[in-house]
Amino acid sequence: MTDATAPSTPSMPYLHGFSPTEQARLRRQARIAESTIFRNVDYSGARRLLEVGSGVGAQTEILLRRFPDLHATCVDLNAAQLDAAREHLGGMAWLEGRYSLQQGDASDLPFEPRSFDSAFLCWVLEHVPSPARVLSEVRRVLAPGAPVYITEVMNASFLLDPYSPNVWRYWMAFNDFQIDSGGDPFVGAKLGNLLLAGGFHDVQTEIKTFHFDNREPAQRKTMIAFWQELLLSAAEQLIAEGKVTEEIVAGVRQEMQQVQNDPNAVFFYSFVQARAVVY
Repeated sequence: MTDATAPSTPSMPYLHGFSPTEQARLRRQARIAESTIFRNVDYSGARRLLEVGSGVGAQTEILLRRFPDLHATCVDLNAAQLDAAREHLGGMAWLEGRYSLQQGDASDLPFEPRSFDSAFLCWVLEHVPSPARVLSEVRRVLAPGAPVYITEVMNASFLLDPYSPNVWRYWMAFNDFQIDSGGDPFVGAKLGNLLLAGGFHDVQTEIKTFHFDNREPAQRKTMIAFWQELLLSAAEQLIAEGKVTEEIVAGVRQEMQQVQNDPNAVFFYSFVQARAVVY
């Protein structure tokens, strides 16, 4: 998938950009993935939630809708994303007074210890140069007993059938660029180790999957169309960096259109969600 935030350092390239088109895509992504991401997420008893990498506020709206007792403090590095969140959340009168938006660095959070009784991170650690540092900061500002849920990519799991050679070339370039830029497109598989090393307790991980075939053809088509949009949001950046050619990008568009209309297409992608507690 992709994130809802900027990288933690201004010098670190960000694949997807901050255009209004990209911001709208992030809101659609949150809606598409909501039922899968939030299955088994439980903030019962929590009141003061920290959302790190809140981006355009897409997950914020879902969190506050699902857990009406929460107040969310939302932190993001990028001012454009915060402006988009302010506009998005400000249009929902029922959210008034239930959130605050603050610009800040995930690796140096501007809060006192024990300020929050819960935390939420989604598609953030894949883009930061030091996930361990971010988790250390999250742990510092959480009160004892506070739960944290972290949802992250595991990009080695992606499968699209029929075989689409330009899509695979592009996907490898996409992941290579993220690694070269200091990110980690496979960080989801490492969440257990990162949380244990960071001093969290009761660490649990769950593999969550989007798997669409002939059993759900309409949802399959929707997901493939969305994935095409997600991938191509990085095309300009990848071309500029010499990672892909315009011919490959054109091939991606053609192949994904063909797969969308294939009567036996398969889409598969797994990611990882971790839950842990601060003691």
